[in-house]
Amino acid sequence: MEIIEGLIPVNIEDEMRSSYLDYAMSVIVGRALPDVRDGLKPVHRRILYAMSEQGNHFNKPYRKSARIAGDVIGKYHPHGESAVYDAIVRMAQDFSMRYPLIDGQGNFGSIDGDPPAAMRYTEVRMSQLASEILADLDKDTVDFQPNYDGSLIEPKLFPSRFPPLLVNGSSGIAVGMATNIPPHNLGEVMDGLAFLSDNPECSVSDLMKFIKGPDFPTGATIHGLNGIRSAYATGRGSILMRAKIDLEMPKERGPQRLVVNEIPYQVNKSRLLEKIAYLVREKKIEGITDLRDESDREGMRIVIECRKDAIAQIVINQLYKHTQLQESFGVIMLALVGNQPRVLNLKEVLVQFLQHRREIVTRRTLFDLKKTKDREHILEGLKMALDQLDQIIQSIRIAKDPVAAQTGLVEQFGLTSVQAKAILEMRLQRLTGLERQKILDELASVQEEIKKLEFIRDHEEEKTRLIKEELLENQKKFSDPRRTDIEESVDEPEIEDLIVEEDVVVTFSNSGYVKRNSLDLYRSQKRGGKGVKGIEMRENDFVSSLFVTSNLNRIFFFTNRGKVHQLKAYQIPEAGRAAKGKAIVNLLNLDKDEAITTILPITRSIQEGFLVMATRSGLIKKTPVQEFHSIHSGGKIALRLEPDDELISVWVTDGTKNILVATRNGMSIHFNETRVRSMGRTARGVRAILLAEDDRVVDIVVTGKGKNIVTVTENGFGKRTDAELYRLQGRSGRGIIDIKTSDRNGKVVGIQEVAEDDELMVITSAGTIIRVKVKEISSVGRNTQGVRIIEPRGEDKVVSVRRLVEREES
Repeated sequence: MEIIEGLIPVNIEDEMRSSYLDYAMSVIVGRALPDVRDGLKPVHRRILYAMSEQGNHFNKPYRKSARIAGDVIGKYHPHGESAVYDAIVRMAQDFSMRYPLIDGQGNFGSIDGDPPAAMRYTEVRMSQLASEILADLDKDTVDFQPNYDGSLIEPKLFPSRFPPLLVNGSSGIAVGMATNIPPHNLGEVMDGLAFLSDNPECSVSDLMKFIKGPDFPTGATIHGLNGIRSAYATGRGSILMRAKIDLEMPKERGPQRLVVNEIPYQVNKSRLLEKIAYLVREKKIEGITDLRDESDREGMRIVIECRKDAIAQIVINQLYKHTQLQESFGVIMLALVGNQPRVLNLKEVLVQFLQHRREIVTRRTLFDLKKTKDREHILEGLKMALDQLDQIIQSIRIAKDPVAAQTGLVEQFGLTSVQAKAILEMRLQRLTGLERQKILDELASVQEEIKKLEFIRDHEEEKTRLIKEELLENQKKFSDPRRTDIEESVDEPEIEDLIVEEDVVVTFSNSGYVKRNSLDLYRSQKRGGKGVKGIEMRENDFVSSLFVTSNLNRIFFFTNRGKVHQLKAYQIPEAGRAAKGKAIVNLLNLDKDEAITTILPITRSIQEGFLVMATRSGLIKKTPVQEFHSIHSGGKIALRLEPDDELISVWVTDGTKNILVATRNGMSIHFNETRVRSMGRTARGVRAILLAEDDRVVDIVVTGKGKNIVTVTENGFGKRTDAELYRLQGRSGRGIIDIKTSDRNGKVVGIQEVAEDDELMVITSAGTIIRVKVKEISSVGRNTQGVRIIEPRGEDKVVSVRRLVEREES
């Protein structure tokens, strides 16, 4: 590679890395992050310093914001004036800063997001509290540095008699990092600092007895202490804020009113109202009839009117869930410590501030001590002059000029040049007796002050006492009551809290479509009515399961792979009576080879019951319903299956039911479920029936008195038998004959427990569905072949039988 003379070759990767790091640190230190000691970013520090230099103090007249902004960018902050003015505006907004550092006059924006007036129209001056940030700046308490062009100097930080980092908080985005510190109550922070100064070994928990939590300028409520504890202990946490909502009861049949007086910090009120109106319009929040903003100069007032039949707490929960009436504040307590960004916990922030104050007090003491000693030196010279007044006057009179007079005093009386100069500048009136006494009194006072300053300089505990005294003095002067309430227990509204409980009808079709309807759609009829059509099915489909349940109840979906999935009833899409619903595969996270075999509504009354599960290989298992308390989105294992086995049926029992198991070869076994011990969720189960080599279980039913068992075979034959004809046996036997199977009627495809008025749907492999009335099937004994109920054509076979559930009368 040819090297051009005067150019130095560099590796581009190294150069980019170095340049980017330089840029990043410039942003971190010079713009985006506050210093832990005075809690200010450079732009805020320069604004306050420029105002101080102009004499724009709290007890002086206001000055145009444009003048302040121009001074800042011209002398200290060479950036756009809009950026400086934005910082001035924020420091003056009482809804942005807990304790504004600038006293503004004019339009500085609003909580609705309205912009401030142009800087030429607004006026500002420092607030009284801001003067405490700059206190003692003129006593060599902090280091100064050249400004951007070296023509002036500016302070690197401020002495600050209170910690603005905690009191007003800070937010900023740097390169690869961000800070977000919430504001706090000044009185609480001062109490915490005072306690820490007396107890340096205290814990964060000890400090939290004084500093309860953030105190936002907009008030509202903090829910829960966990976020506060995390933020204070680690420097990171999420704090949940909620608006304060009052319920105004109606007068003379008027509407209920929800009144919002305080909203979470940094929430735009205007956008909040737009969001609520949108959600009401889209019917995502129900029960609201009117929304208006009645805020004025006296304070905030958002009025939300509710329907007469609306439940106010549910409306409130919906508002918290879907709008910024509930918001989280993500705390990142990141600040510069020695120009290095660090995440600090609460104690570390307070310790850094106390160390800063100790350095300030030390440097101030040394400065005051030097000034006082200089004054003592002059006073001692004046005292000597008074003691030898005639000689001093004679020496001065014979001198030809002031320089000679000063030199004569130094040489004749052993004075220093400073003392000699002070004597020469002394007015003749100081020679009177009264004035002479004042000099002596002042000397004694100065000498006493020197002793005090030397004591402070030499004793760390005296510095601590002085720091604490100044903290409590500022607390007394500036503290105010807490605005943000803190509720210890988090009452997070579950989604159920947002829904009015009602009974619904859930239907599931044979081809896998599910829907939910309000029970009101199934109108009440007198006896003898035709009922109401519950679902309009497409061709070759029918309702295989229909039940009434609460919209807050859980519904279990068991699959052939031994897993159980769960939906709350309200999660099933609502549809009209004529709609087919939604495919279940779109609602559940099913694997490719998974198919729903059983659907069970889990009501409160069966929480103490059992789930009885049967597999195709003849295993049975009984597991408490409580084992399925929590089911994640991917489903949960209901029982362990061998690779070639399948779950075929699940029933809910109370632990005392009789169970009938039927096999493909026409065998059955009937036993009480007490024969099956209760097992854990992942157990495989126990043997229900001994199967022949070519046999398998087709179904199980829980039998009851007065019920019949219908058995259907693949060649279209079936029979109806009284359940009591199946005698009870022990579990794990070969069982008894349910139906004689032969080439004529074929193998068993399924059994159903039915009543005489029920109807059955018989399904063939070709997709043909035939509807059969149970009472048309002959009632015969067990050991028979049954009668023909359907005649499949050609190679077609019956593959399934289901009890029809199509109409519902309420």
